[in-house]
Amino acid sequence: ELRQMEYVNPGAIEEYQRVAERHEFLTGQRDDLQKARIDLEKMIEELTEQMQNQFVQSFRQINENFERIFPLLFGGGQAKMILQDEQNALTCDIDIMAQPPGKKPRYITLLSGGERALTAIALLFAMLEMRATPFCILDEIEAALDEENLVLFANFMKTYSSKTQFLVITHRRPSMEAATALYGIAMEEKGVSKVVSVKFEEAG
Repeated sequence: ELRQMEYVNPGAIEEYQRVAERHEFLTGQRDDLQKARIDLEKMIEELTEQMQNQFVQSFRQINENFERIFPLLFGGGQAKMILQDEQNALTCDIDIMAQPPGKKPRYITLLSGGERALTAIALLFAMLEMRATPFCILDEIEAALDEENLVLFANFMKTYSSKTQFLVITHRRPSMEAATALYGIAMEEKGVSKVVSVKFEEAG
């Protein structure tokens, strides 16, 4: 019977103990990782829910501001933002419906270039209204506006300047006329640039 058993490892007991200890250690590591994964998934789920609730709340506030500011900029009409799926607010699409004065309600993609630009400006001011900043830089934001809409934008920005100071980079005259100070670059001599400034409050 001993011969049939062939080779017997005399160190099997010690080897078994080493393997058992290693197995116990790795099993503990696996259990810790599984618990950590469950805890992380739970934390991610809670954070996602908080983010979604905060996003929906902020979205509603911005939408209210947008609905109020749009007719002020356009001189009438109405607009709103629509969440396609409020239950999945972080991943769903957002539609913007706008109705300039005298026109039918349309998606923003169907508006003219100037109307789209003015709608986007209304949305920008709606966000500023929610969390006003003391200083805002606008780089040719009104470049696509026609003269009529440009005057509406300039007047609204002038009214809003009591809350936020605007630095507007522009070449459009109505925007310049709404400013309290102008800064420009003149080249009286070839290759020599000079900063020119005008403050209308002092001149008036």
